[in-house]
Amino acid sequence: MQPKIIAGPCVIESAELLDVVARKLVDINGRQNVDIIFKASFDKANRTSIKSFRGPGLEKGLEMLADIKQRYGLKILTDIHESWQAAPVGEVVDVIQIPAFLCRQTDLLVAAAKTGRTVNIKKAQFLSGTDMRYPVEKAKDSGAKEVWLTERGNIYGYNNLVVDFRNIPDMLDITDTVVMDCTHSVQRPGGADGKTGGDRRYVPMMALAAKAFGANGWFFEVHPDPDKGLSDAANMLRLDDLEAVVESIKQ
Repeated sequence: MQPKIIAGPCVIESAELLDVVARKLVDINGRQNVDIIFKASFDKANRTSIKSFRGPGLEKGLEMLADIKQRYGLKILTDIHESWQAAPVGEVVDVIQIPAFLCRQTDLLVAAAKTGRTVNIKKAQFLSGTDMRYPVEKAKDSGAKEVWLTERGNIYGYNNLVVDFRNIPDMLDITDTVVMDCTHSVQRPGGADGKTGGDRRYVPMMALAAKAFGANGWFFEVHPDPDKGLSDAANMLRLDDLEAVVESIKQ
Protein backbone atom coordinates (compact mmCIF):
# COMPACT_ATOMS: atom_id res chain seq x y z
CA MET A 1 0.00 0.00 0.00
CA GLN A 2 1.30 3.44 -0.91
CA PRO A 3 1.83 5.47 2.28
CA LYS A 4 -0.65 8.26 2.87
CA ILE A 5 1.12 11.56 3.54
CA ILE A 6 -0.87 14.50 4.91
CA ALA A 7 1.05 17.78 4.97
CA GLY A 8 0.53 21.52 5.05
CA PRO A 9 0.55 24.54 7.34
CA CYS A 10 -1.33 24.42 10.62
CA VAL A 11 -3.59 27.30 9.66
CA ILE A 12 -4.28 29.30 6.50
CA GLU A 13 -2.15 32.39 7.06
CA SER A 14 -2.20 33.75 3.50
CA ALA A 15 -2.67 32.72 -0.13
CA GLU A 16 1.06 33.17 -0.63
CA LEU A 17 1.89 30.63 2.08
CA LEU A 18 -0.50 28.09 0.60
CA ASP A 19 1.14 28.53 -2.82
CA VAL A 20 4.66 28.05 -1.45
CA VAL A 21 3.69 24.88 0.39
CA ALA A 22 1.58 23.47 -2.45
CA ARG A 23 4.40 23.90 -5.00
CA LYS A 24 6.79 22.06 -2.70
CA LEU A 25 4.33 19.21 -2.13
CA VAL A 26 3.82 18.79 -5.88
CA ASP A 27 7.61 18.59 -6.31
CA ILE A 28 7.89 15.95 -3.59
CA ASN A 29 5.01 13.99 -5.13
CA GLY A 30 6.89 13.88 -8.42
CA ARG A 31 10.23 12.83 -6.99
CA GLN A 32 9.03 10.41 -4.32
CA ASN A 33 6.03 8.91 -6.16
CA VAL A 34 3.68 9.44 -3.24
CA ASP A 35 0.24 11.03 -3.04
CA ILE A 36 0.42 13.90 -0.58
CA ILE A 37 -2.83 15.32 0.75
CA PHE A 38 -2.71 19.07 1.37
CA LYS A 39 -3.79 20.09 4.88
CA ALA A 40 -4.62 23.52 6.29
CA SER A 41 -7.23 24.79 8.75
CA PHE A 42 -9.63 27.63 7.91
CA ASP A 43 -10.30 28.22 11.61
CA LYS A 44 -8.31 27.14 14.66
CA ALA A 45 -11.21 27.19 17.09
CA ASN A 46 -9.23 25.53 19.88
CA ARG A 47 -6.36 27.97 20.36
CA THR A 48 -5.05 28.39 23.91
CA SER A 49 -5.63 32.15 24.07
CA ILE A 50 -8.50 34.24 22.74
CA LYS A 51 -5.82 36.59 21.37
CA SER A 52 -4.32 33.89 19.13
CA PHE A 53 -4.67 33.95 15.34
CA ARG A 54 -7.49 31.66 14.14
CA GLY A 55 -7.49 31.90 10.35
CA PRO A 56 -9.64 33.45 7.61
CA GLY A 57 -12.86 31.66 8.52
CA LEU A 58 -15.04 29.17 6.68
CA GLU A 59 -16.10 31.04 3.53
CA LYS A 60 -12.77 32.62 2.64
CA GLY A 61 -10.82 29.58 3.79
CA LEU A 62 -12.78 27.19 1.58
CA GLU A 63 -12.28 29.51 -1.40
CA MET A 64 -8.52 29.40 -0.83
CA LEU A 65 -8.45 25.61 -0.40
CA ALA A 66 -10.57 25.11 -3.53
CA ASP A 67 -8.11 27.30 -5.44
CA ILE A 68 -5.18 25.12 -4.31
CA LYS A 69 -7.05 21.98 -5.33
CA GLN A 70 -7.89 23.37 -8.76
CA ARG A 71 -4.46 24.81 -9.58
CA TYR A 72 -2.20 22.11 -8.14
CA GLY A 73 -4.34 18.98 -8.40
CA LEU A 74 -3.76 18.11 -4.75
CA LYS A 75 -6.30 16.34 -2.58
CA ILE A 76 -7.42 18.49 0.36
CA LEU A 77 -7.96 17.80 4.07
CA THR A 78 -9.29 20.24 6.62
CA ASP A 79 -10.90 20.00 10.04
CA ILE A 80 -14.32 21.04 11.30
CA HIS A 81 -15.42 22.07 14.78
CA GLU A 82 -19.18 22.52 14.31
CA SER A 83 -21.71 20.15 12.75
CA TRP A 84 -23.06 22.82 10.38
CA GLN A 85 -19.60 23.21 8.83
CA ALA A 86 -19.59 19.65 7.47
CA ALA A 87 -21.84 20.18 4.43
CA PRO A 88 -20.03 23.20 2.92
CA VAL A 89 -16.61 21.70 3.74
CA GLY A 90 -17.63 18.44 2.08
CA GLU A 91 -18.28 20.33 -1.16
CA VAL A 92 -14.57 21.22 -1.38
CA VAL A 93 -12.35 18.75 0.45
CA ASP A 94 -11.56 15.07 0.01
CA VAL A 95 -11.03 14.30 3.70
CA ILE A 96 -12.87 15.84 6.67
CA GLN A 97 -10.88 15.72 9.89
CA ILE A 98 -12.40 15.51 13.37
CA PRO A 99 -10.18 17.21 16.00
CA ALA A 100 -8.96 15.03 18.86
CA PHE A 101 -10.83 16.85 21.62
CA LEU A 102 -14.07 16.48 19.61
CA CYS A 103 -13.76 12.84 18.53
CA ARG A 104 -16.65 11.74 20.77
CA GLN A 105 -19.06 14.44 19.54
CA THR A 106 -21.79 12.34 17.94
CA ASP A 107 -23.44 15.11 15.92
CA LEU A 108 -20.09 16.18 14.47
CA LEU A 109 -19.21 12.62 13.41
CA VAL A 110 -22.65 12.04 11.91
CA ALA A 111 -22.54 15.29 9.93
CA ALA A 112 -19.07 14.52 8.57
CA ALA A 113 -20.11 10.98 7.61
CA LYS A 114 -23.19 12.19 5.73
CA THR A 115 -21.03 14.23 3.32
CA GLY A 116 -19.73 11.04 1.73
CA ARG A 117 -16.16 12.20 2.18
CA THR A 118 -13.43 10.23 3.93
CA VAL A 119 -13.50 10.98 7.66
CA ASN A 120 -10.21 11.17 9.56
CA ILE A 121 -10.80 10.97 13.32
CA LYS A 122 -7.94 12.05 15.56
CA LYS A 123 -7.66 10.03 18.76
CA ALA A 124 -8.33 12.11 21.84
CA GLN A 125 -5.46 12.77 24.20
CA PHE A 126 -7.50 11.08 26.95
CA LEU A 127 -8.50 7.88 25.07
CA SER A 128 -6.80 4.60 24.23
CA GLY A 129 -6.55 3.14 20.76
CA THR A 130 -9.19 0.52 21.52
CA ASP A 131 -11.61 3.25 22.68
CA MET A 132 -11.69 4.58 19.13
CA ARG A 133 -13.98 1.79 17.94
CA TYR A 134 -16.93 3.85 19.17
CA PRO A 135 -16.24 7.00 17.10
CA VAL A 136 -15.63 4.76 14.08
CA GLU A 137 -18.97 3.01 14.68
CA LYS A 138 -20.74 6.38 14.87
CA ALA A 139 -19.26 7.47 11.53
CA LYS A 140 -19.82 4.18 9.71
CA ASP A 141 -23.35 3.73 11.03
CA SER A 142 -24.04 7.24 9.67
CA GLY A 143 -22.90 6.32 6.17
CA ALA A 144 -19.16 6.94 6.07
CA LYS A 145 -17.56 4.58 3.57
CA GLU A 146 -13.96 5.24 4.62
CA VAL A 147 -12.80 6.16 8.12
CA TRP A 148 -9.21 6.77 9.18
CA LEU A 149 -7.84 7.05 12.70
CA THR A 150 -4.94 9.27 13.74
CA GLU A 151 -2.62 8.84 16.73
CA ARG A 152 -1.43 12.12 18.29
CA GLY A 153 -0.27 11.22 21.80
CA ASN A 154 -1.84 11.08 25.23
CA ILE A 155 -1.86 13.56 28.09
CA TYR A 156 1.10 12.91 30.38
CA GLY A 157 0.67 15.18 33.36
CA TYR A 158 0.32 18.90 32.74
CA ASN A 159 1.49 20.49 29.45
CA ASN A 160 2.97 17.30 28.09
CA LEU A 161 2.15 14.40 25.77
CA VAL A 162 3.55 10.91 25.38
CA VAL A 163 2.92 8.47 22.54
CA ASP A 164 2.01 4.88 23.33
CA PHE A 165 2.78 3.31 19.97
CA ARG A 166 0.76 0.21 20.89
CA ASN A 167 -2.28 2.33 20.03
CA ILE A 168 -1.36 1.98 16.34
CA PRO A 169 -1.85 -1.80 16.02
CA ASP A 170 -4.87 -1.54 18.33
CA MET A 171 -6.46 0.95 15.93
CA LEU A 172 -5.49 -1.15 12.90
CA ASP A 173 -7.79 -3.79 14.36
CA ILE A 174 -10.60 -1.22 14.01
CA THR A 175 -9.89 0.37 10.63
CA ASP A 176 -7.53 -0.16 7.69
CA THR A 177 -5.82 3.25 7.78
CA VAL A 178 -4.00 4.53 10.85
CA VAL A 179 -2.14 7.83 10.56
CA MET A 180 0.67 9.01 12.83
CA ASP A 181 0.45 12.72 13.58
CA CYS A 182 4.17 13.34 13.89
CA THR A 183 3.98 17.05 14.69
CA HIS A 184 1.12 17.37 17.18
CA SER A 185 2.54 14.44 19.14
CA VAL A 186 5.63 16.52 20.02
CA GLN A 187 3.55 19.39 21.43
CA ARG A 188 3.65 20.85 24.91
CA PRO A 189 -0.04 21.83 25.08
CA GLY A 190 -0.65 25.27 26.52
CA GLY A 191 2.83 25.25 27.98
CA ALA A 192 4.36 28.31 26.35
CA ASP A 193 2.87 31.39 28.02
CA GLY A 194 -0.59 31.34 26.49
CA LYS A 195 0.20 29.16 23.50
CA THR A 196 1.26 25.62 22.77
CA GLY A 197 4.95 24.75 22.75
CA GLY A 198 6.74 21.72 21.36
CA ASP A 199 9.96 20.38 19.88
CA ARG A 200 10.17 19.62 16.16
CA ARG A 201 13.49 17.76 16.57
CA TYR A 202 11.59 14.60 17.42
CA VAL A 203 9.31 14.60 14.37
CA PRO A 204 11.49 12.30 12.16
CA MET A 205 11.83 9.78 15.00
CA MET A 206 8.08 9.77 15.59
CA ALA A 207 7.58 8.92 11.92
CA LEU A 208 9.94 5.96 11.95
CA ALA A 209 8.72 4.60 15.29
CA ALA A 210 5.16 4.68 13.97
CA LYS A 211 6.25 2.78 10.87
CA ALA A 212 7.73 0.06 13.08
CA PHE A 213 4.32 -0.31 14.76
CA GLY A 214 2.48 -0.61 11.44
CA ALA A 215 1.23 2.90 10.67
CA ASN A 216 0.34 3.40 7.00
CA GLY A 217 -0.31 7.14 7.07
CA TRP A 218 1.69 10.13 8.32
CA PHE A 219 0.61 13.67 9.19
CA PHE A 220 3.04 16.61 9.16
CA GLU A 221 2.30 20.26 9.69
CA VAL A 222 4.94 22.13 7.68
CA HIS A 223 5.96 25.74 7.16
CA PRO A 224 8.81 27.42 5.26
CA ASP A 225 9.76 29.31 8.44
CA PRO A 226 8.04 27.52 11.35
CA ASP A 227 9.27 29.87 14.07
CA LYS A 228 7.30 32.65 12.36
CA GLY A 229 4.18 30.50 11.99
CA LEU A 230 0.97 31.91 13.46
CA SER A 231 -0.06 28.57 15.03
CA ASP A 232 1.92 25.55 16.26
CA ALA A 233 5.20 27.29 15.50
CA ALA A 234 7.29 25.17 17.85
CA ASN A 235 6.29 21.76 16.52
CA MET A 236 5.76 22.37 12.78
CA LEU A 237 8.39 20.76 10.56
CA ARG A 238 10.47 22.95 8.26
CA LEU A 239 9.08 22.61 4.75
CA ASP A 240 12.55 21.94 3.32
CA ASP A 241 12.97 18.99 5.74
CA LEU A 242 9.80 17.19 4.72
CA GLU A 243 11.15 15.28 1.73
CA ALA A 244 13.93 13.62 3.74
CA VAL A 245 11.38 12.38 6.27
CA VAL A 246 9.07 11.08 3.51
CA GLU A 247 12.03 9.31 1.92
CA SER A 248 12.93 7.66 5.24
CA ILE A 249 9.36 6.36 5.58
CA LYS A 250 9.52 4.81 2.11
CA GLN A 251 12.81 3.00 2.68
